[in-house]
Amino acid sequence: MIDTRTVPPLTGDERTMLTNWLEWHRATLAVKCAGLTDEQLRLRSAEPSAMSLLGLVRHMAHVERVWFRVVLDGEALPKLWDKDRDNDADFKEVDTASVKEAFDVWQEEIERARAISAAKPLDAVGDRNGRECTHRYILVHMIEEYARHNGHADLLRERIDGVTGE
Repeated sequence: MIDTRTVPPLTGDERTMLTNWLEWHRATLAVKCAGLTDEQLRLRSAEPSAMSLLGLVRHMAHVERVWFRVVLDGEALPKLWDKDRDNDADFKEVDTASVKEAFDVWQEEIERARAISAAKPLDAVGDRNGRECTHRYILVHMIEEYARHNGHADLLRERIDGVTGE
C-alpha cells in the first residue's frame, strides 16, 4: 500500500485540528483501498453483512454529500446510489457498481465538502432534519464516521491480502 497521508499536526487552532484529522481519515480510506482489483474492492466482509471496501467508498461519498452540501450548505440534492429506494444500496449493490464511478464521485464530494467547509465559520449552522447543527459538529461527526468505517476497512483489507496498519 502506498501511504500518501499527512500526519495531523500536534498543535494548532480548532479549525486546523479538525480539518487535518478529517483529511487524515479521508486519506486512510484511500490507503486501505489502494492497489486492489475491482473484485477485491467488492469482496464482502462476512455474512450477513453487505460491507465491502467499495461499499464503504460509496457510503462515504453519500455521507460527504449529505453533511456538507445538504445539511451545512442547504442544497436540495437527491441521495446517491438510489438510497431513496433502499437506504443500504450503497453497500448492497456493489456487484455491478462501477469502481471508477464510485471513487470519482467520492473525490468530487470531498472537493465540494472542502470548499463549503473552507467558506464557513465553525459556528455556521445548518439544518439536520429540522434541527440546528453547527459546522463544528459536522466536522467532528465526519471524523467519527470515517474513524469507525476505517476500522471496518482495516479488517476488510486484512481479510483480502493480510495488510494491516493505521
